[in-house]
Amino acid sequence: MRAEEGFVHIMEGYLPASHAVAWTVVSAPFVAYGGYRLVRIVKKHPETKLLLAASGAFAFVLSALKIPSVTGSCSHATGTGLGAILFGPGVMTLLGTIVLLFQSLLLAHGGLTTLGANVFSMAVVGPYVAYGFFRLVRGVGGSLAVAVFLAAAFGDLSTYIVTSAQLAVAFPDPASGITGSFAKFGAIFAFTQVPLAIIEGLLTVVVVNVLTSYSGSELKSLSLLAREAP
Repeated sequence: MRAEEGFVHIMEGYLPASHAVAWTVVSAPFVAYGGYRLVRIVKKHPETKLLLAASGAFAFVLSALKIPSVTGSCSHATGTGLGAILFGPGVMTLLGTIVLLFQSLLLAHGGLTTLGANVFSMAVVGPYVAYGFFRLVRGVGGSLAVAVFLAAAFGDLSTYIVTSAQLAVAFPDPASGITGSFAKFGAIFAFTQVPLAIIEGLLTVVVVNVLTSYSGSELKSLSLLAREAP
């Protein structure tokens, strides 16, 4: 297993061409829906533009910070939970796609050929899982802090689980196949990713608390918007 395989951003040219194309096709409808949701929100609530920019910047910064892993590779947070909580998963899919595109072009983090795969794991699965946990916890009467923490933490973890699965499908273990390869990828990065998910959850709670104090009117609108987003 090469060290570069550990990135949540699968590196340029690493996946077989057929896999790269397939993940792009799978991700495209989610990105298109995100564009539709974004336009709708901005038209109805233009006052949320700064929060949209902040959500994208939060994801960009967190997902660009690399933490050394036990393999000599790196792990990092994703930052997609915040946008999913505020705007719903569809919008965060588009914001996450923009983040991944800029990182691949400006930071050589990820790649254009693997953009579809990276979008699916970080900008599709992560936000939808985060949003699901947030609505579930709030639906059963859980506190805002607990809901935000679990949403951000599990959104982060789900991204790494999907990335491990993508790599396992592309590069099955010669002896144990896809299952064995998935277990190896998942086990190696659990050492760094579980603590990172906890840290991301706590940091997102802090950010939401700050927004609650200084952007209360915008958040009141966004609570309604979040309920509209499937």
